[in-house]
Amino acid sequence: MIAHLKGRLDSTGIDHAVIDVGGVGYLIGASARTLSAIGPVGEAAMLHTEMLVSEDSIRLVGFASADERDWFRLLTGVQGVGSRVALAILSALEPADLMRAIASGDKAMVARANGVGPKLAQRIVMELKDKVGGIVLAPGSGGVAAPVGAGADAVSALLNLGFRPAEASAAVAAAEEELGAAASLDALVRLALRKAAK
Repeated sequence: MIAHLKGRLDSTGIDHAVIDVGGVGYLIGASARTLSAIGPVGEAAMLHTEMLVSEDSIRLVGFASADERDWFRLLTGVQGVGSRVALAILSALEPADLMRAIASGDKAMVARANGVGPKLAQRIVMELKDKVGGIVLAPGSGGVAAPVGAGADAVSALLNLGFRPAEASAAVAAAEEELGAAASLDALVRLALRKAAK
């Protein structure tokens, strides 16, 4: 199995990149997020990869981070989610946002991806909630997991009010810092709304 490729970015398309490794061009499917992160054509590039083997083909899918690759594996483990749908979800949501959406049961956020209807979004949230262990990423933690609690519920409340994920997380993190870990959901949401309005 090929775990990653390092080489020169030869070209990109709507849903793929070609990386030249020692004179061999590897065609790699990728999300829009990965394609925008790998840099300009002609420069050095490195992608984490997943090899997909079926009866009639062998394909490589590439990711800018190992985190994104791990989410791809989780998503494709859900019934009805193939590689194309998983890449559409990863194009629409960063791994941290996807983690928050699943931990808080926010199927509407998952359904933002092309090709994901309400029923499939519900299935993804239900099946993956146990696998991610009911954790969300603490805002500004750089990927460190924190228990779901009033903070996660407050982020979900702000998302439902129309805030972008980054805005909601930042506002709730600021409110939690000011109020402390024992703050109630009501207090967190009120203060987070004031912080977000500044």
